[in-house]
Amino acid sequence: MKILIIEDSPDIQEAISLCFEIHWSEAQVLTVGLGEEGIAKTGSESPDIVILDLGLPDIDGFKVLKEIRTFSDVPVIILTVRGEEIDKVRGLELGADDYIVKPFSHMELLARVKAVLRRSHMTELKQDEKIVLNPQLSIDFVSRTILKESKKIKLTPTEFNLLRYLARNEGKVLTHHTLLSKVWGEEYTDSSDYLKVYIQRLRDKLEIDPANPEILISERGVGYKFVKSPH
Repeated sequence: MKILIIEDSPDIQEAISLCFEIHWSEAQVLTVGLGEEGIAKTGSESPDIVILDLGLPDIDGFKVLKEIRTFSDVPVIILTVRGEEIDKVRGLELGADDYIVKPFSHMELLARVKAVLRRSHMTELKQDEKIVLNPQLSIDFVSRTILKESKKIKLTPTEFNLLRYLARNEGKVLTHHTLLSKVWGEEYTDSSDYLKVYIQRLRDKLEIDPANPEILISERGVGYKFVKSPH
């Protein structure tokens, strides 16, 4: 297990490193203090997870996240002292898998890391999940290949897991609570902002017209359903 910490504060670097040394000794922790270093290290070291501070001295953490997402779907947890909802949502929209607001406890950090890693390694499949087809979309859940009008679409692990769970329950309205529980975990069932952002990200990638979705349908106040054949 390789963990990359992109954080300019030596004290926080040390605290996070110590946390893993005590509670997860087999993890290898790498630390950098600048955003550009973090981008390069993500490419060269291929970490299993990245812990990214938003307030970096050289470039904005959001820009680091955006750049990482151009070449890697590595799970990313953002650290921020910005408690405003807009910053959390922006991070999720850019591809973060989770966020932690400073200050945080060791046990909270460990729980978040383990939850994100659990989601990124959800690979259990049923035979009948292998291929889902509709007029716009081809999804092969075994090879994790998604084609939209013959163009390959890249999803993050969490996006893929959410789509897979919706597709497995084709035509059934799944509640917010159910989706959050099954995809993110029981500890996230009150975090409706995650679900809203991820549904929109999937629509932007998969729908012909994301503003008028035909595949991922909302049931106001209840949840969402996957429609295999909209036409």
